[in-house]
Amino acid sequence: MTVSELARRAGVTADTVRHYTRRGLLAPVRAAGNGYKHYNQADLARLLFIRKARLLGFSLNDVRNILEESSHEHSPCPLVREIMVQRLQENRRRLQDLERLQSRMERATAQWADMPDGVPDAETVCHLIEKIGIDD
Repeated sequence: MTVSELARRAGVTADTVRHYTRRGLLAPVRAAGNGYKHYNQADLARLLFIRKARLLGFSLNDVRNILEESSHEHSPCPLVREIMVQRLQENRRRLQDLERLQSRMERATAQWADMPDGVPDAETVCHLIEKIGIDD
């Protein structure tokens, strides 16, 4: 398969295939006659695996580690579980941070609703932001 054919079959762009190839996640063979890269069914299966892993939040480095573990004939499943637990914890922290940010933004918006517009001077840039407390 060509880059574009592999991309079409996997439901990704040709640029995605090229990116994964540059990152070493796909290893096409070069055609002797024209030097074009050709992909096979194993590359398609690998690309579909990468897509599914990305949909679950795995980074490309995670995917590389999973594929490497698998290539050594070890089950990557314990690694996959470990990474997923880490990602869940990270996502919970991010969600908490976003909820705090959302609350600060809502409080600021409410506080600013009745404040007049200000004109910058030598001491201020935007009094709306400057009136917000650091601990808000």
